[in-house]
Amino acid sequence: MIRNALSIAGSDPSGGAGIQADLKAFAARGVYGMAALTALTAQNTRGVSGVHLVPPGFVADQIKAVFADVRVDAVKIGMIASAEIADAVADVLQLHPDIPIVLDPVMVAKGGARLLDPSAVDVLLRRLLPLATLLTPNLPEAAALLRIDVAKSRREMGEQAEALRALGPAAVLVKGGHLGGDESPDVLATEDGLTWFEAVRIPTANTHGTGCTLSSALAAELANGVALPRAVAAAKTYLAGAVAAADTLDVGSGHGPVQHFHALWTTEEGYAK
Repeated sequence: MIRNALSIAGSDPSGGAGIQADLKAFAARGVYGMAALTALTAQNTRGVSGVHLVPPGFVADQIKAVFADVRVDAVKIGMIASAEIADAVADVLQLHPDIPIVLDPVMVAKGGARLLDPSAVDVLLRRLLPLATLLTPNLPEAAALLRIDVAKSRREMGEQAEALRALGPAAVLVKGGHLGGDESPDVLATEDGLTWFEAVRIPTANTHGTGCTLSSALAAELANGVALPRAVAAAKTYLAGAVAAADTLDVGSGHGPVQHFHALWTTEEGYAK
C-alpha cells in the first residue's frame, strides 16, 4: 500500500523549495504527496521579493478537507509565516495526535528574506513544538528558537538539540550545515540520547531547498513506518545524492535547486539528462 503524506508550507514558483520541493521529495521517496498552502511567495534562485499570506481560516480549511477524505500517514510542516497561521494549523493537527509530524521551522530564506514573523515564534514554541514527532532546525534556527548564540561546535549542537527537545517535540534533528570545515554533521536528540550522523560537505552552490527536501524525505520515511534513526539515515543519504547531482540541473543563476529525482532521471553516466 502506498502511503500518503501532507505538506503544510509555502509555495516557491521557481520549484526548488517549499511545497514544490516537498512534493518532489515525497514522490522520489515513494509516497503520495498532498499540500496545503500557507503562503505564496515571489522568489527565484536569487532570493525572495514578495510574500502573500493565505488567510489562516483557509489554511485550516485546506487541512480539514484533506483529513475529511484521505488517510494521512505523515505531515510535514514548513513555512508557517504568522502567529495566526501557526494557531490555525495547531488547532487542526491537535485533533490527529497519532500521525507523525515533521516540523521544519522555516524562518529565513537562503537569500536572507525573513519567512517567519517574529511574533509567530512564541506560538510556534507553545503550540506546534509539542505536536512534533521530529523538529529539524538548522543552526541559526535552533539558536533563534532558544534565543541564544548560534552553535559553533559539536558540543554546542548537542546541547541545543537537547534543550529544544525539552520544549516538547519527541525528537530533534539539529543540522550542522552551517558549521565550518569539510564535514556537515547532524545530531539527533531522542529520549535515548544523542545520535550523530556524519556527512562530507559537497562543494556546490546549488543548495536551494535542502531543508525542505530533507524534512519531506523524513516525513516520507515516517509515513512508511520506518523507525526514526533509520529514517534520518535514509533521508540524509537521499539528500546527499540530490545535492551531489544538483549541478546536472540548469535552473537559475543563484542558489540552484537540488536534483530530487537523481535516482530516476539517469543516463549511462548515472546523472540526469
